Amino acid sequence: MRKWDLLLIIALGTAALCMTTVAQESKPPTAKGVEQPASERSAQSGRAYSGMYTFLKEGEFVQLTVEDNGSITGFVSRFGDGESDKGAFLDQFFKRGKLDGNKLSFTTEIVHGVSFDFKGTIERGEGKNPGDEAYFVLKGTLTENSSDADKKVTSHSRDVVLKMFPQEASPTPVMRK
Repeated sequence: MRKWDLLLIIALGTAALCMTTVAQESKPPTAKGVEQPASERSAQSGRAYSGMYTFLKEGEFVQLTVEDNGSITGFVSRFGDGESDKGAFLDQFFKRGKLDGNKLSFTTEIVHGVSFDFKGTIERGEGKNPGDEAYFVLKGTLTENSSDADKKVTSHSRDVVLKMFPQEASPTPVMRK
């Protein structure tokens, strides 16, 4: 088993645990005839967006966690493309992230001279049920910012559709008796 295979399995397990926790949360009780404030409904629906999404290449992914206040935490796991990190698995944690309704933006930390900016939306995808592949998708513009040895920054933008991984792709926890 290669190193990145093991890292992917670990990341999938972490995502499964996060998604299981989100799925187990229940709505707070409301009095009959009293509607929840829009901010609470938005926070609850936003948590459903938490999970793992595809990234640019097979084996790469984005882990996204929606916090109660609409902030986003997470990271991009990808293969290095540079001379010094070619093929190495790199994690780039979010420096900033925000969810406003279904509008999503995040910026990663710089790792080996590369960072990413995403601006777009979270939308319903082709998946029919929660837990299906592509139940949610991230649609928008991904900008890769690369700096060379002379600190010259080059930016390359592309439109992307990043699909949520299916829940069954994540390893299920083993129950012990």
